[in-house]
Amino acid sequence: MYIKQLFKEKEVVFSFEIFPPKPTSPIEVIYDTLEGLEDLNPDYISVTYGAGGSVNDNRTCQLSSLVKNKYGIEALAHLTCIGSTKKETTRILENLKANGIKNVLALRGDIPEENSSVGEFSNSQELIKHIKQTKDFGIAVACYPEGHIESRNIDKDIEILKLKEDAGADYLISQLFFDNNYFYNFLNKVEQKSINLPIQAGIMPITNRKQIERIVSLCGVTLPSKFIKIIDKYEHDKDALRDAGIAYALEQIVDLVSTGVKGIHLYTMNSPYIAKSITNCIGSILNSINKKQIV
Repeated sequence: MYIKQLFKEKEVVFSFEIFPPKPTSPIEVIYDTLEGLEDLNPDYISVTYGAGGSVNDNRTCQLSSLVKNKYGIEALAHLTCIGSTKKETTRILENLKANGIKNVLALRGDIPEENSSVGEFSNSQELIKHIKQTKDFGIAVACYPEGHIESRNIDKDIEILKLKEDAGADYLISQLFFDNNYFYNFLNKVEQKSINLPIQAGIMPITNRKQIERIVSLCGVTLPSKFIKIIDKYEHDKDALRDAGIAYALEQIVDLVSTGVKGIHLYTMNSPYIAKSITNCIGSILNSINKKQIV
């Protein structure tokens, strides 16, 4: 099915994100992760490119096919366009469609190093238009509650979101954040620009200091003082930090859902423990909210 339909049928859409194994590892190493997620009944699972992945990396398609056809969960395949030709992109879309994948997350991707080809696309709007012209897919796009790290200009980012909507995007998934106020301010600005797409809040439970340091360097997200206290207090106790990170994420999610967010997209880091801990704690909340919409 098209994931965009879920936003019409449910009050809160709840999904997971996973990534493929390293290129040197067999695809089968992901089976334990998928089997751990299967019984949690997410609305869908998104599949990123793995480490060193590219638009020519077939593992995203392989894993998306596993999610959809072996485990019976709707899949959202990530698709970047920088460095790719239209012909290459069409081939990937044809491969996805042949495997029953109906939904993609359209992304620009990282700008290549100097002297590398940027391909035939310069931004995700062009990719969205190409998808619409060539294949029938549901299309998700990314948004950045604190601004994209390359611009840090939230107003400019929202203008680009409007272009993505006009190009044919169906819904938005946010970059992770640790302060819900940034997300709420972002929603207000989006509404002021008359962007009507549903927006899922991206949440990542942090389990170690290196993880958070890498995320801050890549995404530039703000760390609230109470979050820093957790890291400082438990960084030398792996299990305690993991569970404290989950507890912090749960607090975020309960607040977001209670405030009326349209969806939660959980960055699982391929950890069934994280996904189970979160789902088991909020399952009754999501069921209650979604039952009300049905009634």
